[in-house]
Amino acid sequence: MGLTSLKLIILLCVLAFAALGAAVFFWPKLSPQKVLPILGRIAILATTQVLILASVAVIGNRYFVFYTTWDDLFGKTGKPAMNFGAGGNGDVPKLVKENGTETIDVPQGNNPQAAGQIMKVDVAGRRSGLGTAALVYLPPQYFQPQYKDRRFPVVVAVTGYPGNERNLVTRLELPKFAANEIIAGRVQPTIYVMMKPGVGLDRDTECTDVPGGPQVGMFFSQDLPEAMNQAYRVAPGPRGWAMFGDSTGGYCAAKTAMLYSDRIGAGVALSADYGAPMDGDTGDLYGGSKAYRNQNDLMWRLKNLPMPPVNLLLTSSESGEPNLADTKEFQKLAKPPLKVDTLLLPTGGHNFKTWQAVLPDALRWLSTQQKTDQPKDSAPIAASP
Repeated sequence: MGLTSLKLIILLCVLAFAALGAAVFFWPKLSPQKVLPILGRIAILATTQVLILASVAVIGNRYFVFYTTWDDLFGKTGKPAMNFGAGGNGDVPKLVKENGTETIDVPQGNNPQAAGQIMKVDVAGRRSGLGTAALVYLPPQYFQPQYKDRRFPVVVAVTGYPGNERNLVTRLELPKFAANEIIAGRVQPTIYVMMKPGVGLDRDTECTDVPGGPQVGMFFSQDLPEAMNQAYRVAPGPRGWAMFGDSTGGYCAAKTAMLYSDRIGAGVALSADYGAPMDGDTGDLYGGSKAYRNQNDLMWRLKNLPMPPVNLLLTSSESGEPNLADTKEFQKLAKPPLKVDTLLLPTGGHNFKTWQAVLPDALRWLSTQQKTDQPKDSAPIAASP
């Protein structure tokens, strides 16, 4: 019986009501102030509370699809399977302000030249007027003298709504996975910019340029690359830039790459939806225009607009993910120059354990999509023994 099964919900609710009835019936008989009656009252209260909380938990889990099976709950998602598809200047004010550093949870994590470093920054968008906090992971090579002239590819990582950028560090553990892959030589040295999709707003904007409202697409596609280019040694152009995200962040990653393919060359979408949502968290993102909403619907774009020249990796699970059918349909609709690969787990839900299970493969896939301008005199990158 799966964790999203209606039968499980009904069973737990029936047991909870039965426990309440038993408590009412047996309570007078357990009133004496003796050891056994006291233990009986404690058992009745504990059983009733556990069943009520379990009922609430499975109802919430069925709605949000956090966990779908017991294996998923305990992190046993299986091995992922990859399915390959066809086919600034000196006068501009500095837009990134550093305000601290953090170490990485890997061996020698306090040594930037060995493990890299996480920078806490504030990013201000010159065109959009939006600003937000971000975390920037710089790889070990960024601090090594032999790479002082190297410009590094950038992955902009966006978490789900209403999460914050720290979820990518504390729950997804992106810097830890990235550092291990880079140190082992399986991923090229890359800068990861970790952000939340709301860009400082208390609203789920789905990374949209809202008519008469916040220009979040502009922030990610223009302001952020300009800010990073001024503050760090980053690779230019779409081959040097990629988007990555989970849940809402996954939709943002796929959409931003598709809409701004002249600036972003690749995207990874973990457990994403592909439509153009509009609900209580988003409000009207499209100015009441059906045509503009269609333009933000990725499935509609595949069916009605020319294919963008980008590479996407979409993840889902054969059991437990509500986006599985759409993910397979998305790959089927894609035609060159758009290339769509999928990474599917046997089972999984809408949670960080599932996303961690595909993270190493996703990072390696991204590394094959990006290109940097390594100077001829730079030392080659070798895998650690």
